[in-house]
Amino acid sequence: MEIVMSVVIGVIFAVAVYLMLQNNIIRVLVGTLILSHSVHLMLLTMAGLQTGAPPLQFLDAAAYTDPLPQAMILTAIVINFGVTAFMLALAYRTYQDHGTLDLSALKGAKDE
Repeated sequence: MEIVMSVVIGVIFAVAVYLMLQNNIIRVLVGTLILSHSVHLMLLTMAGLQTGAPPLQFLDAAAYTDPLPQAMILTAIVINFGVTAFMLALAYRTYQDHGTLDLSALKGAKDE
């Protein structure tokens, strides 16, 4: 199962890089969102896709699933939400000031 998940993560990562190389700010934003989701899947996959009991149910350490990767992913999701909101606000402000979201048009834009 880890092999299949690794291939899926690679495809999602490739799509994210493709979107981040576009000239539209919104596509770059969506690319960073997809990239962060691929990193979340990678963390979960590298921790081991195993099923087990909740950590407090049994005393045997081998019988339960490690909760640390899930906690790390939850923290990364919250941080990603904050970064996405900030980037969306920057894109909106850029559109208000310059009237475009095209990065090649913004490259030579001068402040008025």
